[in-house]
Amino acid sequence: MREFIVEADGGSRGNPGPAGYGSVVIDAASGETLAERAEYIGVATNNVAEYRGLIAGLEAARDLDATARVRVRMDSKLVVEQMSGRWKIKHPDMKPLAARAAGVLPASQVTYEWIPRERNKHADRLANEAMDAGRRGEAWSPSASTAELDARAARSAVPEPTGPPGDAAAGAAKARAALKETRGETPRETREEWHAQPPAGDTRPTATGGTDVPREGRGALRDQPVTGDSRETAAGGTPSTGGEAGKAPAGPGDTGRAGTPGDAGRAGKAGDDERAARNVASGRTTTPAAGWSAPPDMGAPATFVLLRHGETPLTPQKRFSGSGGSDPSLSDAGREQAERVAAALAARGTIQAIVASPLARTRQTAGVVAARLGLDVVVEDGLRETDFGAWEGLTFGEVRERHPDDLDAWLASPEAEPTGGGESFAATAHRMAATRDKLIASYAGRTVLLVTHVTPIKTLVRLALGAPPESLFRMELSAASLSAVAYYADGNASVRLFNDTSHLR
Repeated sequence: MREFIVEADGGSRGNPGPAGYGSVVIDAASGETLAERAEYIGVATNNVAEYRGLIAGLEAARDLDATARVRVRMDSKLVVEQMSGRWKIKHPDMKPLAARAAGVLPASQVTYEWIPRERNKHADRLANEAMDAGRRGEAWSPSASTAELDARAARSAVPEPTGPPGDAAAGAAKARAALKETRGETPRETREEWHAQPPAGDTRPTATGGTDVPREGRGALRDQPVTGDSRETAAGGTPSTGGEAGKAPAGPGDTGRAGTPGDAGRAGKAGDDERAARNVASGRTTTPAAGWSAPPDMGAPATFVLLRHGETPLTPQKRFSGSGGSDPSLSDAGREQAERVAAALAARGTIQAIVASPLARTRQTAGVVAARLGLDVVVEDGLRETDFGAWEGLTFGEVRERHPDDLDAWLASPEAEPTGGGESFAATAHRMAATRDKLIASYAGRTVLLVTHVTPIKTLVRLALGAPPESLFRMELSAASLSAVAYYADGNASVRLFNDTSHLR
C-alpha cells in the first residue's frame, strides 16, 4: 500500500482578513512532491483557512490513490487535536469543515501529527503565494510557484538533529578508538603545546583579544618557555597558525580587536584609530598600524576551563542522560579518559581550583583530576545537567517514536520542556547564567576547572558568543573534552577553546 504525507497550512492577514491555504502531497518513500494545492478564499479566519488547506490536501491525495495511507502533518495544534478526536469541535464554523475533511478518506487510512512551523515551510509558502495572488486580483498559478524550491533550500540549510544535543557520536567514536590504540603518557609534541607561552614580559595582544601580561600576573595558562617559536595564547591556540577548531587565527601583532570574531565586543575601546574603527564596522581584519594603542589592561580574567565528564555506559549509546535519570557512573573507558585529561591538566599546571556538578560521573571525573593536581573539589549544584524528564535513558529515536509531538515542540522552542516536566533549555540557560555570575565573583582573576555536562558547557559557550538557542544543536562536544571561556572585568567574554580532545589521542 502506498503512503503519502500531506502537509497543509492556512493563513489570514487580519484574522479574519484576506485568507488563503496551501497543501502539498509527498511520497513518503521517496520524498518526491506529487501534488500542490493553493487558493485565495477571500475574508476568513486562520482556522477556516487551515481546515480548507487540510481538505484540499486530502482530496489531492485521494485523487492520486484512494487506497493509500495518509499522514497529515500540520502546525495547527487545534486542527490536529480536533481531527484526532482528542479535542471537541465547538465552533459552528469548524464543525462542517471537520466533517468534510473526515469524509474524504476512511478514518483508518489517515493519521495526524503536529509539527512546528519551521517544518511546514512548503505549505506555508503556498498559502502566502495564494494570498499574494488574491491581493493582485489573480488566481494562484502552480507554474509560477517557487514554494517547493524555497522549502527544499530551507530544509537543507538546517538539518534536523538526530541525537541528544551535542552527544557527538563521531567525535566520541574517534576518541574511544584512540584510547584502544595508544596507552601511556601524553606524547611529547602534545605536552609542548600545553606548555607553550610567550616569554616573560611579552605583552603582545593574543588572537583571542586578551592581552598577554607577564607570567607572574596572569590568570590564564602559565607561561612555559620551549624551544622554537611555537608560542600559544592563553587559550591554547598558536597565533602563527590559528591553532585548532575554536581558536581564532591571528597574524603578527593582531589583537583580535579590529574585527576578529574573538573579541569584537572589546573593539570599540580602541576609539583613537579611525582606520581600526572602519575595519570593525566592515568586519575586516587587518594588522593594526604601529603605535596603535591597546585598551587599558583590566587585569587577569576569570578563566573557566570546561571539562565534560568521561564516558558512562549510556554515552556511546547516545541516550539522554540528565539530572533526572539513573545518575550513571563512569565506564572503564570514562575512567581512562579522566586519567588522561588529569595528566594533560597537570602538564599545563594552571588550574587553581576545581568545581564540579553534583552528579556521580562529574564528581568521579573531578576526583581523578583533583588527586593528580592536589586540589579539593567544590560541588556546585548549578552545574548539573538538564533534566530530560521522561526521556531519561532513551535514545533520540525512541523519544521520536514515543513522544513525537513533545520532541518536535522541544526542537522548535527553547521554552518547551521534555515530556513529564523536564527542564527547558531556557530554564537551563537562566540557571547557567546565574551560576556563571556566582563563580566569576568567587574566582575573579583565577583559572578554574568546571567539571560538568554537555548542555551546561554548550550553554556557557552560547551565552559567551551571544549565539541563538538553536546553536546548541550545532556544536559537537565529546566526552572528556576541554573548552575554555575567559570573562573580563568589563563584562565581555572570550571563547578560547572548544571541544579539545588532543589529550585522548
